[in-house]
Amino acid sequence: MKIIIMQFKDKVVWITGASSGIGRAVSLALSKDGANLILSSRNIEKLNEVKLQCEQPDKIKILKVDLDDYVNLNKLVQKAISLFGNIDILINNGGISQRSLAIDTDITIDTRIFKTNYFGTVALTKALLPYFVARKTGQIVVVTSVVGKIRTPLRSSYAASKHALHCFFDSLRSEVYDDNITVTLICPGYVNTNISINALTADGSPQNSLDKATANGLSPEYLAKRMLQAIAKKKQEVVIGGKLERLAVYMKRFSPRVLARMTRKIPVT
Repeated sequence: MKIIIMQFKDKVVWITGASSGIGRAVSLALSKDGANLILSSRNIEKLNEVKLQCEQPDKIKILKVDLDDYVNLNKLVQKAISLFGNIDILINNGGISQRSLAIDTDITIDTRIFKTNYFGTVALTKALLPYFVARKTGQIVVVTSVVGKIRTPLRSSYAASKHALHCFFDSLRSEVYDDNITVTLICPGYVNTNISINALTADGSPQNSLDKATANGLSPEYLAKRMLQAIAKKKQEVVIGGKLERLAVYMKRFSPRVLARMTRKIPVT
């Protein structure tokens, strides 16, 4: 499956969570397509590794972003804009997952998940939004999750944070329609990345192991191709996953009680 060749040529795309996984795969694909990229995460060393792996590293800038420090993200926007003199697309991809029962999870861990996944993403978007409104153009992309539409065990606050993103950005889409700003939600199912290795457990420590379901998930490269197709077509929302995840989304709408029984039994790690 090919992305639309040169669809993103010379576009300026700002990507959070670009140091690994989905963010890395999207960065490599966009660089191949000729885009100018601003790669962001907390890990500068890994961002520079991704830059060197890209086909056109001369068209890539690195900008450190800590989504947990969401009250100070306003300060980064002007710096980001100055790197290329423009931003066309913001891809909100940064986030952290969870592997713990709600009863065991300290409330500070729930708060930490929301700080990164929800408040950091919302704060960065709101900081850039006046720029898009002034230009009367722009695209905001948000990588949520299938569990933002359904729920599974061991993901209570992670699922809640992703669901909250759906609610916020669906509302925002209506608000910015007249300003010619597009909002695209990407809902991946299982993807073979380090997300489960880095997922927070009940005490806040990382799980440090790869889930079987995650290991059997889609490749980041395949997801990136499908994701960029949806962005190029300016779709409002797209679910990208295996048959099980797509079936679960369908059943959530039409057979929620059956889905509830299924998710109690299926392995989610």
